[in-house]
Amino acid sequence: MQRARSHWKALAAAAATGVALSAAAVAMPAQAQQRENEIHFPMVRSAAATNAGCLPNAAADVEVKSLGPVEKMRVRVKGLPAHTDFDFFVIQVPNAPFGMSWYQGDIETDGHGRGTGVFVGRFNIETFIVAPDTAPAPVVHDQPTPDAASNPPTGPVHTYHLGLWFNSPADAAAAGCPNTVTPFNGEHNAGIQVLSTRNAADDQGPLRQLQP
Repeated sequence: MQRARSHWKALAAAAATGVALSAAAVAMPAQAQQRENEIHFPMVRSAAATNAGCLPNAAADVEVKSLGPVEKMRVRVKGLPAHTDFDFFVIQVPNAPFGMSWYQGDIETDGHGRGTGVFVGRFNIETFIVAPDTAPAPVVHDQPTPDAASNPPTGPVHTYHLGLWFNSPADAAAAGCPNTVTPFNGEHNAGIQVLSTRNAADDQGPLRQLQP
């Protein structure tokens, strides 16, 4: 009987621990949840969209898996306008002025306002941009946001946040958002930011959590 009681006490303790861990995970939705060589976290409606009162159901779910020398990032968006193009960036901070920003690619929504983007690169605690000194840069676009002819020198700057932008100000306006022009697409004539990881602190972007 004593052995049976000990067995049931152990099971109860394990169950209580599991409940406590689950509660902790729910209590910290802004933090990336880490498993072995993998993190999972949400993106939320951007400050621009929230302040404008548009896209109330916009959200995204992000999963990053380490493949050793690179990571694979899968971004699933929902609550966006149907059949619309968006531009996805890795950024320094989640809100304007965004800091250093790295264009990853596009996500196009289906007829239900859902879409998926898969990107391969370095998306972990080592993600950074560096410019040891000034160097010439190609000028491809002169409007609406002209290309810089050279870079400013900077030490290593870590970029742990994510952002998604309307590819077109006209698409943003059609969705009831401001038609502000931003440089966040390949032609530098994008619309406003739609989603971001602003649910995490500026210096604690979700990519920082992956330490493979």
